[in-house]
Amino acid sequence: MTSRWWFYPALGLLLLPLLPLLFLVFAAILAYPSLPSLEALTNYHPKLPLRIYSAENILIGEFGEERRELVSIDAVPKLMKLSILAAEDDRFYEHGGVDYIGVMRAAYSNFASGGVTQGASTITMQVARNFFLSREKTLSRKLNEMLLSFKIEHNLSKDQILELYINHIYLGQRAYGFGAAAQAYFSKPLAQLSLAEMSMLAGLPKAPGAYNPVVNPSRAKIRQEYILRRMLGLGYIQKDQFELAMNEPLQTKQTTYHQEFAVNASFVAEMVRQEMYERFQEEAYTQGYSVHTTIRVADQAEAYAALRKGVLDYDRRHEYRGPEGYVDLKKNNSDAMLDAALQDVQNDTELVPAIVLSASRKVVTAYLKGGEHIDITGEGLRYAMVGDALHRRVRKGGLIRVGKTSAGTWEISQLPQVEAAFVSADPRTGAVYALVGGFDFNRTQYNHVTQAWRQPGSSFKPFIYSAALEKGFTPASVINDAPLVVNLTDTGGELWEPKNYEGKFEGPMRLRQGLTKSKNLVSIRILQSIGLDYAQDYVTKFGFDREKVGPYLTMALGAVSVTPWQMLTGYSVFANGGYRVNPYLIQRIEDGRGNLISEVKPVVAGKDAEQILDVRNTFTMVNMLQDVVRHGTAIRAMSLGRQDLAGKTGTTNDSTDAWFCGFHPTLVAITWLGYDNPRSLGEKETGGGAALPIWMDYMGKMLKDEPEIEYLVPPGIVTERINEEGLRDPASERIEYFYEEFLPPEKKSFLLDLLKPAETDSNQLF
Repeated sequence: MTSRWWFYPALGLLLLPLLPLLFLVFAAILAYPSLPSLEALTNYHPKLPLRIYSAENILIGEFGEERRELVSIDAVPKLMKLSILAAEDDRFYEHGGVDYIGVMRAAYSNFASGGVTQGASTITMQVARNFFLSREKTLSRKLNEMLLSFKIEHNLSKDQILELYINHIYLGQRAYGFGAAAQAYFSKPLAQLSLAEMSMLAGLPKAPGAYNPVVNPSRAKIRQEYILRRMLGLGYIQKDQFELAMNEPLQTKQTTYHQEFAVNASFVAEMVRQEMYERFQEEAYTQGYSVHTTIRVADQAEAYAALRKGVLDYDRRHEYRGPEGYVDLKKNNSDAMLDAALQDVQNDTELVPAIVLSASRKVVTAYLKGGEHIDITGEGLRYAMVGDALHRRVRKGGLIRVGKTSAGTWEISQLPQVEAAFVSADPRTGAVYALVGGFDFNRTQYNHVTQAWRQPGSSFKPFIYSAALEKGFTPASVINDAPLVVNLTDTGGELWEPKNYEGKFEGPMRLRQGLTKSKNLVSIRILQSIGLDYAQDYVTKFGFDREKVGPYLTMALGAVSVTPWQMLTGYSVFANGGYRVNPYLIQRIEDGRGNLISEVKPVVAGKDAEQILDVRNTFTMVNMLQDVVRHGTAIRAMSLGRQDLAGKTGTTNDSTDAWFCGFHPTLVAITWLGYDNPRSLGEKETGGGAALPIWMDYMGKMLKDEPEIEYLVPPGIVTERINEEGLRDPASERIEYFYEEFLPPEKKSFLLDLLKPAETDSNQLF
């Protein structure tokens, strides 16, 4: 026995290196039962943003802290999978959660390089860490990571694990998952990416900040090339694919958040967001709801462009106000400092901020963010000229706005102070096709379409005229356009002596001419005749708030409070034959799994919508409103070359508000322009000059390929040839329309024709 005294010490020395391993095994046995449940993986419900779509199913808005786009493993392109495996775990389908070969390879590489150049985390380990563990570098965390990896591999298939990884990993730009990253970096679906783009995305998990191609394009390119070489070495791609991807320019399509979508519909998206939050509270931003709107992309794009152009055109008709501020070029004389000075300046895609470096009446040199120097000459200086001299405030250091002309040259501009609103819809269903609540959503989120209570001016007169028709007036009724003084009891205020816009009176004229010429005194006398209470009751049928259309004679001039949304509702009644159809924006809502939550079944004019006007009334009103376009205050709309347009201009006292409300049988649109703090738009600014051009730009584009539609005379309407002799009207004779029961007795013997209902076709209404 004494001869073997050395055996046990020797055995101990032999077992000593195994003690850490035995300790780890013991620790694993103790830790495994306490590992977290895999329910987060097996019942995967990530935070999905609220997404808003156009009628064509095109994304126009998104709300949520995390961008996500869930993609099934079967929908992931093969090259995308291979790019990820080459970058992160090429033995993924071979190991059981921990890649021992990979561990040894990483250890050797790190030892040889003298630092940590390779990691040994598998995709499964990354899933375990991202779902359940912190990123602290401790032995216990690493042990739990490995144990969780074994548990995950035991309960899920390889494809399920890879799908979780592809959808959950953070890739920068607020994008979680490769589907969202494809949209965030390249503005296209995962399936449409090239190999070069896929390999770039595959390089992001290692360090999303360091390899972000927007922030660090050179480092992103190095990482991408490494992955492509790995793919070639692993036999994932061929030599020609490798060379093509290596030589493809790495171009991202990054823009600011409010411009990431197919069309600028910021006010629409905000309206939907508010509605969804009211219904679902905070869950609206995390449960992946999809809201499909009635907005049509082409309509929205044209409306946005038309409104912006109309506002800028108005601004250019008025004085240049000068620079927004000044930068001390003695202290800010480097590109970095100039960029910093421009950093907090309100951005605008068309009106670019710039700093004046030098200025004369012949050339202004300015600095743009990013180091570009531009020269503005000739016509580009016209707006900032006062006579033959440059505006005195345009000097060195001035913070100005510049924009590109159609010829591609630069011109001085400025951010407008005036605001505008535009909304259009199908008058037959109420489906809203376009909505722009202001010039720039980033400047103010105040939605002038739904929130701005303004006076509509003469654009409100058609509702008074419509009421008059029901009281026995006809388009041929004669009303005196003459001075009028109203006493205090009639107005509830001071003595009132209303005027026409042009300041003159034309004496007796037909009701039709009173509307065509927008004569204030004619409208007031009509309202006096039909009665204030009757008129108030009548106009509320069109969707106006009773308390905001008080029973005062000033109602005849549009001195009431309305919103463009309400005017859309009201004018739709004329356009659709007398039916009350309420505008709507949300078509349907789906949850994160695509299940239908709610869907709008709109009422349709002529079917299940409430009829609030006699069809004869709407026909007569449309016919008179067509004359406003053909011969009256909206005559410039005739340049569109159509005979089926109708509408009414509106200009309030001191030109504070400018409107045009008009329609085609299939499309109604409302335009408003004014200042948020009401003040005059300018002595010569009217609805026909400031608001109508916006409407024309939109309608001209949207009706370009639409055939003209004939309004069919309805039953119960008779025609009469009216002689205008003795009345101040440019036409001596015309065909006029009457309700059968309201035909003037002295005219019945001259009745020419009682129209019978004619056969209708797709291009006829009423």
